Amino acid sequence: MKEKITCIDCLTNKTVQVELADNILQSVKTTEKAGDGNIYIGPGLTDIQINGYVNIDFNTFPITEEGMLKVIQAMVAEGVTSFFPTVITNSDELIISVLKNIHDLCLQNPKINSHATGIHLEGPFISPSDEARGAHDIRYIKSPDWDLFQRFREASGNRIKIITLCPEWKNATDFIRRCVNENIIVAIGHTNASPKRIIEAVEAGATLSTHIGNGAPLMLHRNTNFIYEQLAQDRLYSSLIADGFHLPPGFLKVVLKMKQDHAILISDSTMFAGMECGVYDTHIGGKVILEEGGRLSMYENQKLMAGSAISVLDGINYLLKSNLADLRHAWSYGSVNPNKLINNYQNYLNNPESSDLVLFRYNKNKISIIAVFKNAKCIYSVNSY
Repeated sequence: MKEKITCIDCLTNKTVQVELADNILQSVKTTEKAGDGNIYIGPGLTDIQINGYVNIDFNTFPITEEGMLKVIQAMVAEGVTSFFPTVITNSDELIISVLKNIHDLCLQNPKINSHATGIHLEGPFISPSDEARGAHDIRYIKSPDWDLFQRFREASGNRIKIITLCPEWKNATDFIRRCVNENIIVAIGHTNASPKRIIEAVEAGATLSTHIGNGAPLMLHRNTNFIYEQLAQDRLYSSLIADGFHLPPGFLKVVLKMKQDHAILISDSTMFAGMECGVYDTHIGGKVILEEGGRLSMYENQKLMAGSAISVLDGINYLLKSNLADLRHAWSYGSVNPNKLINNYQNYLNNPESSDLVLFRYNKNKISIIAVFKNAKCIYSVNSY
């Protein structure tokens, strides 16, 4: 069955006509024909940092095939067509087990392989200082170790595409260069580095700041600090958690203005994202409370955040609702920009037959997903357009 849908390209604001045949995308062409002005199309969203979703934790071994497919299904409903399972600081043995687990799942299931397009290793080569390390376990934090990293890479089947580390370790600059030579994206994060060390890391090839503004001490020098220096480095992309809880609107506005096409939205979500509001016991002990809107905090002290519980789409909607970005920029932060970072961006108007695309409605500064295409095949849709 053939179908034609007239919609607006959210990146160019031009009217385009999408042609489908048996739920397979045939073409996307600009047209003079008027649509209803309410259906938009854009590239699929990419989340380069996700620790878990819908009660599945990417740092608890083992991750089952059923669990990973459950995450994919939930992510697709949010317009996310590619994501990077993120493995954080832990014992060497557990990191290796989880990395191999993800690799094996990708080998045995083509669907998992097509959605989990890379692994983000966040740690263990980060700062051991309390405020900078955040929730990372100090017992397992260590200086960059190339031989150990090669063991991690081997376990992952070379699927580690991004590594977050802090540049204040003495051997960090050499480690960064070696990663870059192996085509691994190096991100600066969970750091308390001097501006000099930040500059050295960028000159060595670091290209990303991980969740800038978080995983940082509460008090910094008023003029000279690592956040300002990262914002000043034009070669650095900056990823952001835009949930309205981790960062205030003013800080988000500054970063978005400074970074523009180098700004990236991430979820940095925990396993509690996508779950119903309530009180939950965590596997590391202690209770957390998930509130309406995605705020996740410690149950005993609700001033303390317990991680993120949003999707990239939630971040986009927050920027729109808060008038921090228009539709074109907000969608780009979650799609175009991360794919440019990982060197995976293509214009879907030129390559519709191999593109990941999302159709959505846009009303009152809120996006609602209506259809998602993976490699031109419809993998999710609501009842009607």
